[in-house]
Amino acid sequence: MARPASMTIPSCWMKQNIFRAREARAPLFTAVCVVVGLMAFGSQAKAADINGNATLTTDYVWRGSTQTQGDPAVQVGFKVAGAAGFYASVWGSNVKFAPESEANTELDVTVGWGKALSEDWAVDANLLHYRYPSTAVDLDWTELNGTLTWKGNYWASFGYSNEALGYDADGIYALVGAKVPINERLRLEASAAHYFLDDAVVARSGYTHGWLSAVWGVKGPLEARLTVHATDNNAKAIFGDDYTGSRVEAALQASF
Repeated sequence: MARPASMTIPSCWMKQNIFRAREARAPLFTAVCVVVGLMAFGSQAKAADINGNATLTTDYVWRGSTQTQGDPAVQVGFKVAGAAGFYASVWGSNVKFAPESEANTELDVTVGWGKALSEDWAVDANLLHYRYPSTAVDLDWTELNGTLTWKGNYWASFGYSNEALGYDADGIYALVGAKVPINERLRLEASAAHYFLDDAVVARSGYTHGWLSAVWGVKGPLEARLTVHATDNNAKAIFGDDYTGSRVEAALQASF
């Protein structure tokens, strides 16, 4: 499974330049994660479907900001889903933050539920944990996400965390997206999003970003993707000019 654009990885600038001690939190997300995980693995285990993907990209861009300082990334993901709609997945990538963080790997663990509501509508809800193994500072955080899809081509996503970007602060992420098939092998995908953040933490109330992709089915499960990313000036003020603004990303992905 490819990592959804709506979910997804902490901002480069904040992870590289600001490290703060975090207070102990109520175990809300942990408790929900355990409950949903048990439901996912306990339901319809015999009918489980396993799939995954591997991606090579020229730049790992998350919510408008690079996570590799513009360097290439190798990414792999696996997903196990049951007939009742519960699923669990793991996704990993290399990252490049500040040297003092010692962070070079990201691991995302997700448990959730997704189902078609009708012929046109589908829903997905999940808990996503961002983890950075072997770091010198606490960068890990968790986000609750939901997506509503119409006719398989249009979607709206929302994410909430009480430790957004690894801070003791709330963050709400809202995104709308669409894909337009051009022919059997080529399609366009686009999204626009706003990240509502605590200005006491990032000195801004949030930022807006968007992206436009051309996706070409090369052969079988292999796809090539060319994406143009853009952010507003608030993103530049939060993360820095070197990590946001206009960026171009090219990727090759194989599904299995």
